[in-house]
Amino acid sequence: MGLTAGVLAVDAGNSKTDVAVVGPDGHVLATARGAGFRPPAEGLDTAMAALSATVARALADARTPAVAHVSACLANADLPVEEQQLTAALEARGWGTTVEVRNDTFAVLRAGVTEPRGVAVVCGAGINCVGMHPDGRTARFPALGRISGDWGGGWALAEEALWYAARAQDGRGAPTALARALPAHFGLPDMPALIEALHLRHVPPPRRHELTPVLFATAADGDPVARAIVDRQADEVVTMATVALTRLGLLDEETPVLLGGSVLAAGHPQLADRVRTLLADRAPKAVPRVVTAAPVLGAALLGLDRLAAPPESHHRLRAHFGT
Repeated sequence: MGLTAGVLAVDAGNSKTDVAVVGPDGHVLATARGAGFRPPAEGLDTAMAALSATVARALADARTPAVAHVSACLANADLPVEEQQLTAALEARGWGTTVEVRNDTFAVLRAGVTEPRGVAVVCGAGINCVGMHPDGRTARFPALGRISGDWGGGWALAEEALWYAARAQDGRGAPTALARALPAHFGLPDMPALIEALHLRHVPPPRRHELTPVLFATAADGDPVARAIVDRQADEVVTMATVALTRLGLLDEETPVLLGGSVLAAGHPQLADRVRTLLADRAPKAVPRVVTAAPVLGAALLGLDRLAAPPESHHRLRAHFGT
């Protein structure tokens, strides 16, 4: 069968990959879900093999061997050199006539706006922020962790909670209910027991993420130390958004600021309220809202943008994803 699809949309995060094959008219021809995309941890060849398996299922279901354009929003595409490497890897697969690779935060942004204009902050396991302007300009950050000036997301919040709890336990820091709540989550009596369990990996490292909800619950109960950590997260979210708006010259224009990722989408009242309060002070024209739409929708919309598809194609695509 010949070329029948307009866009192969890929949203590949660290935990899962979603793929959609979309016609130029916005009809979704097929979808598939696969494993996460982790080139730094697994190597590019292994990561691409897993991605290829997911794409192959989607293309087979759509009954098309290739598409006009591949729109791939990928985790770990943080630097231009990484985007170039990943673009070359996707081009080599021959899935589409053209290929564009972006960081996966762009998928969240495009899913939440009606035109490629706005700023998105994603706070999940980590934190990232991107902005888009209709003239093609973008704003972004390296998002490589502390070495690039980033702080926040579930992992950092859990680490911060552990740090304050450990110091409260041994007297180096202020008292906090976190010193009881964190070990209790794992059925342990105190922080020394939790520190030992984490160090010896009796509690597997990935389970540290479970402490982030404990932090928010402790903050909601009024603990000053926990509340200060949550406030710091709100400050980081707003700082990134404000800088992105400024870079794009959108600070003084009514502009969407999309909030995504598990931490922001969870609707923690203290975090949500402080983000909105700080935005109202630092970027009064910003219009914040939480994005819950599937990021693969954003990747597909970026693909339709590239093909200059008519507005009705975008509407049809959004309708399929229920937005």
